[in-house]
Amino acid sequence: MAKSIGRLISILYRKSLVYMNAALKEYDLTAAEQPFLTSLYHYNGMTQEQLSEHLNIDKAATARVVQSLVAKGFVVKKKAVDDKRFNRIFLTEKGKVSKRYVLPILSQWSEYLATGMDEETREALYRMLETMVSHVGQ
Repeated sequence: MAKSIGRLISILYRKSLVYMNAALKEYDLTAAEQPFLTSLYHYNGMTQEQLSEHLNIDKAATARVVQSLVAKGFVVKKKAVDDKRFNRIFLTEKGKVSKRYVLPILSQWSEYLATGMDEETREALYRMLETMVSHVGQ
């Protein structure tokens, strides 16, 4: 079989979803919701459009995930003060507390993926993946 970077990335992506869904289940979160929370930990109050752009996810999918997070009590939507056409998304107290368990779960997965790699190899891999992402656009 020919070497395929895409196939390997696809496998890692699917395994990541399985891991994250299992690890987050007890907290009533999914792998699809995690990147939105993680973005809001850093940029609380982003608009839905900004979230879509930041995560490179279409607006319809963003709207569905935000609605799910609202229904579960992790975030609230508020009309932007500066432009009523946009909704800003803010973490609730429950959403802020989720950082205590979501970030360690992400860190554990990253550590698992990099098992057996020294720091130089990890850095090189990260740079290569960043290069690949930049080639396909954000």
